[in-house]
Amino acid sequence: MAAWPVAAGAQQPAMPVIGFLGADSPALLGSRLSAFHQGLGEVGYTEGRNVAIEYRWTEGQNDRIPALAADLVRRQVAVVAAPGSTLGARAAKALTSTIPIVFATGVDPVKDGLIASLNRPGGNVTGVTLLGVQIGPKQLQLLHQVIPTATSMALLVNPSNPTIAEPMSNEVRAAARTLGLELHVLQAGIEGEFESAFATLHKLRFGGLVIAADIFFGSRLQRLAALALNYAAPAIHQSRAFAAAGGLMSYGTDVADAFRLAGVYTARILKGEKPADLPVQQVTKVELIINLKTAKVLGLEVPPTLLARADEVIE
Repeated sequence: MAAWPVAAGAQQPAMPVIGFLGADSPALLGSRLSAFHQGLGEVGYTEGRNVAIEYRWTEGQNDRIPALAADLVRRQVAVVAAPGSTLGARAAKALTSTIPIVFATGVDPVKDGLIASLNRPGGNVTGVTLLGVQIGPKQLQLLHQVIPTATSMALLVNPSNPTIAEPMSNEVRAAARTLGLELHVLQAGIEGEFESAFATLHKLRFGGLVIAADIFFGSRLQRLAALALNYAAPAIHQSRAFAAAGGLMSYGTDVADAFRLAGVYTARILKGEKPADLPVQQVTKVELIINLKTAKVLGLEVPPTLLARADEVIE
């Protein structure tokens, strides 16, 4: 009998397990993955101490998503977290109506069929939205302000992620018509296709390039910025990291903050809250960053009015 308390004390309750469906690799997600962990910590969860995480990485190959999602569902994880992978959240939802799913997406999750409404998601899915597809037209407008003589522009999309590529193409194409511009849509589904896309941009003398809000591109900003400089291409992306790496401009919301909020929601669900009761959070603050050094290298004169509007000017 004296041994009973010792034996009982030796049995530790099993830690809950998060299934993390990553749209790339841990090395490339970097600060975004750290932000997700920060969000968990804000609600009291630390990996290895009171929560375990099963990671599944697509390595940039979206065709792997259905199998990876199925693996996590079979594992019967407590929550599937798919920040940055709308396709991942959609695949998980198709497989389970009971395991909670948390997303962070730049598309409209209602139109995409992930949730019933932003305020009352319903079902087993909730998460965070950030301005992604919606800011494409504004990015094109900003480029046109810097290159007012341009008659044509280009948009780079990832064809393996139609959830982003198709609405982004439609939105930016409509904006181009309004501005009297011809728009060419370039595609790159693997990193090896970046070079040919920029070579086409240079050969056909497009005025500038909008890089779609796709996590595959977002985790390869150093490479994209280097190519933009190499091919003398004025380019814009949503992430500040692109401008910091040498891209001409960035305009968008903080993706890392969306990952943090996804971590917070994941932790709250672990504590017992229901996805159906957690309204979708919206990251709406946008920042304009201009790399004036790059503008000078490209021989571009940034209008003073645009510089005055910038949240940061890199010199």
